[in-house]
Amino acid sequence: MEEYTNTTKDSSLSKEEVIAHNVKADAKGLFTNIKLFLIELFDFRHDTDHEATLEAIKADIPFKGATAWILIFAVFVASIGLNADSTAVVIGAMLISPLMGPILGLGMSFALNDIETFKKSLINLGIMIGLSLFASFLFFYFFPLSEDNSELLGRVSPDIRDVLIAFFGGLALMVARTKKGTIASVIFGVAIATALMPPLCTAGYGLAKGNFIYFLGALYLFIINTIFIALATFLVMKLLRFPMHKYANAAKRKRYSTIATVVGIAVMIPAIFTFINVFNENKINNQIESFIKNEVKSNNALTLIDYDLPNLEEKKLKLNFFNEVSDATYNDLQNELANNMAYTSLKEFKLEIKGSDTKSFDLITTAYKEKKEELQESKNIIAGLQKQIIELQEKISSLNNSIEQNAFSKNQKAIAFSRIVKDAKIRYNEIESIAFSKVLSSKDFIKIDTIPVATINWNSTIKDSLLIYKELELRAWLQKEMKLDTLFIKRE
Repeated sequence: MEEYTNTTKDSSLSKEEVIAHNVKADAKGLFTNIKLFLIELFDFRHDTDHEATLEAIKADIPFKGATAWILIFAVFVASIGLNADSTAVVIGAMLISPLMGPILGLGMSFALNDIETFKKSLINLGIMIGLSLFASFLFFYFFPLSEDNSELLGRVSPDIRDVLIAFFGGLALMVARTKKGTIASVIFGVAIATALMPPLCTAGYGLAKGNFIYFLGALYLFIINTIFIALATFLVMKLLRFPMHKYANAAKRKRYSTIATVVGIAVMIPAIFTFINVFNENKINNQIESFIKNEVKSNNALTLIDYDLPNLEEKKLKLNFFNEVSDATYNDLQNELANNMAYTSLKEFKLEIKGSDTKSFDLITTAYKEKKEELQESKNIIAGLQKQIIELQEKISSLNNSIEQNAFSKNQKAIAFSRIVKDAKIRYNEIESIAFSKVLSSKDFIKIDTIPVATINWNSTIKDSLLIYKELELRAWLQKEMKLDTLFIKRE
């Protein structure tokens, strides 16, 4: 027993008891070492710069000068990004937005009992919110290309996930802020994750379009982000034991904690209900897809055309089949919905089947054949009409040539009018119609002259200044073609 005298005070212990005691001691030492390692790994209190942190937060609170212009530019960048459905542009607006400063100021002043900083932060944040809403409202109200898209719709129905993003993002931001030498990449990352500017611009879009559901939903998302970033700031500063600005007794500190808790829970409640609704709807849609895959598409006797995803209130699943569905098959499918444990969320759903009481395939086949015959008949009619049109055009052309040849045989000065009008239309596409006649005229009421006149109907879109030039050119060409010494152009 001499070899165990150094590990135990009681020399009467057995060998097994001594070994168990040593194992226990070793395990205790291992857990102690792990504990020390974890404390050293996650403890960031020794790396905290209290004075620099407070100065940095207070420096970002004021809203004037360059900060005001940066906010306005960020609003327009975010609005354009939302309007264009561009994620990259929206991210750019998040990075330049100065909204984070007053929000951190609220959390800090609440944690340190700094009433003056709290008032200053609240006033500046209120002004920023008002200016952002006004600027985004103006943009979406006057910009002609404004419509719903994924970037806008993604910010009108916040849920518990948005709460968690804001809270953990705020924690990451404050830990980075309190570290000696601020980690800029972390601050940028939190700015992107929490997305303060896009919800405000989406709220402005809702106001501009008169859609108060969008406005309230987007504003609620902004409130979530604001409160939980401020709450995270409050918790980190309490954890790091930042010095109080003014002494607050135990009752006041407890009251602050109670207020923070109540506000946080109050903001979370609607988000939780939204998340539950989204979760239930997603669960129902997944089970419907599973039902379609396992019970419908796997059945070789059924040919599914499509189906409609129902909303939670209807509780009706509409299936459209290409073939006839018997009553027995319908009952089997309905029983699967009601009794199969894989579809627990679909127990109260009722099936609505199209094609179960008609022979859809026969009807479609018959209709197809009828339409095919009608189409062929229509093609034959059209072909016959086209042939008649060609024959009529040939007859008209032949008659025109006969008339012109007859006139030419009687009068050597007759003109081939059909050829000339075709050439005139090719040369001057703006001509709507053309007519030619010979008018009897007398200037001294004794001698009578025959005057050739071409009456032209021009396209109404041509300006008068251009018509004068075209008419001079047309007259010269017509005179040459008709071999006339004189020709008057009359505008109709």
